[in-house]
Amino acid sequence: MKTWTCTDRIIAPSLLAADFGRIQEETSRAIHAGADWLHLDVMDGHFVENISFGPAVINAIHETNDFYLDVHLMISRPDHYLPSFVEAGADMITVHVEAEHDVAETLKKIREAGCQAGLALNPATSMEEVKPFLELVDLILVMTVVPGFGGQSFMEETMPKVQQAAAWREELGYVYHIEVDGGIGEDTAKIAAAAGANVLVAGSSTFKAPDMAAAVMQIRNA
Repeated sequence: MKTWTCTDRIIAPSLLAADFGRIQEETSRAIHAGADWLHLDVMDGHFVENISFGPAVINAIHETNDFYLDVHLMISRPDHYLPSFVEAGADMITVHVEAEHDVAETLKKIREAGCQAGLALNPATSMEEVKPFLELVDLILVMTVVPGFGGQSFMEETMPKVQQAAAWREELGYVYHIEVDGGIGEDTAKIAAAAGANVLVAGSSTFKAPDMAAAVMQIRNA
């Protein structure tokens, strides 16, 4: 499988915006449209209000496609459920700094399991909350909407966090990706990329576009 650096622009369509009655076809559609990763939002109805899917869906996608799976755990106890998502075939597992777990220990366990480790923060959370864990991560995910539901508007006021993540990466010599998730389309991709994001999660703007390949290309070239 291809490897990516933090200087690559990575497009990660979010399965949350797909037609759940046609998961296999939707996954293939994203791959053929030029996606780099597939972003999989796992929601437990507790950490966020919505409920999405669990390890069984991720495993089904893994078994039918040799593709990079970017798994975002919006759940209260990511440490407890971590083994299930590793076994399901996740390549990147991102957990929230706000969740109920020992953040450093969870990140270490993700890496020990052979996955890459990501750390996410909500719009209301300070970047200072993630700074102690920078050496343990392969990705910082700055949420650009309040997590839990798709189709929300991009919050440009979160861009200073992206800029801070990029500044720390340069100052401290790290190589983590900077991901944004929420309200990403051609116009907002320009804003996020200018701030320093290189992984762009796009749900409605890709899966619900008339031409998904064209939508992915527009975001890539924004």
